[in-house]
Amino acid sequence: MSSQVTNATSARSAPVIREHRIPTRNSKPYIAVEGPDRNLWFCESGASKIGCFDPRAVEFREFDLPSPDCTPIGIDVGPDGHLWFTEKTGNRVGRIGLDGTTVEFGLPTPKAGPDGIIRGPDGNMWFSAGDIDRLCRVTPNGTITEFGEGITPGSRPLSIVIRGETLWFSEAAGGRIGRMTLDGRVVEFPIPSRDSQPRAMTCHSDSNIWFVETGANCLGRIAPDGTIVEFPVPTGNASLRGIAVGADGDLWFTENFANKIGRMAPDGTVVGEYDIPTPESGARCITAMSDGRLFFTQYDAGLIGEIIVGRSNTDNAASMAVSSLLR
Repeated sequence: MSSQVTNATSARSAPVIREHRIPTRNSKPYIAVEGPDRNLWFCESGASKIGCFDPRAVEFREFDLPSPDCTPIGIDVGPDGHLWFTEKTGNRVGRIGLDGTTVEFGLPTPKAGPDGIIRGPDGNMWFSAGDIDRLCRVTPNGTITEFGEGITPGSRPLSIVIRGETLWFSEAAGGRIGRMTLDGRVVEFPIPSRDSQPRAMTCHSDSNIWFVETGANCLGRIAPDGTIVEFPVPTGNASLRGIAVGADGDLWFTENFANKIGRMAPDGTVVGEYDIPTPESGARCITAMSDGRLFFTQYDAGLIGEIIVGRSNTDNAASMAVSSLLR
């Protein structure tokens, strides 16, 4: 593993972090994505709702799901313009329109544990079913097909990204990154560190895929040929969870236990780690919006965090004061 660490203020100015409280208590926001309406849509795992945050009006809307206690986790925009999401304990995949109209589809296998979901290059949605070690395809009309051949048993596939015409996925319990063709052919690439626990993934414009390693406390980078390089994070036992590519090309990531937002340059240089205003907020997913804004979910605090890049330290202090009023 290799890494360089710089002082955050010497290379790039520290960002402003603002927090926005979700109306429902104990909502436990998890995965978030930009919707076709340019709003932030997110799963409320603790409340069985899908939330929508309008960053321009600074307003929330929340939509109850038909099935209670279904634990929505993953969410992405489908080819039909709807938001598609997974229900981990409900064992369903759902579809929600911008007006909140919802349809649910049950999985063929009981207790499959659907998790990450993404729009595929074939016009279908693809999602992981970690509890049965499969990737699944759901068509726009709700037909679900499961693919498991070639995935190591017990590996728990989790996050999925698309590179070209193939699916790449993290195996959280297997310490590998997998690659699957649209017809279900799988190749697995072992991560050098033991018990690496890869989770969230993101594609960079340099053709590499980056991912967090919760167990190894690193960011990993996998090239198209499967070569993996790891870059450690300075704060130990940070519990890295989410990752996104910012408009600046840097990798932005959440540090759950450390309660920080991390930032790494594409060459592996750690630019900075920035404190989240609310203690023990449970930072999870981080999402880059098309307008350059960055948002992250604060699972334990019931907040949506906003990262504003390029502000002064004076602005940052004022923002933290505003954040304290939201708690």
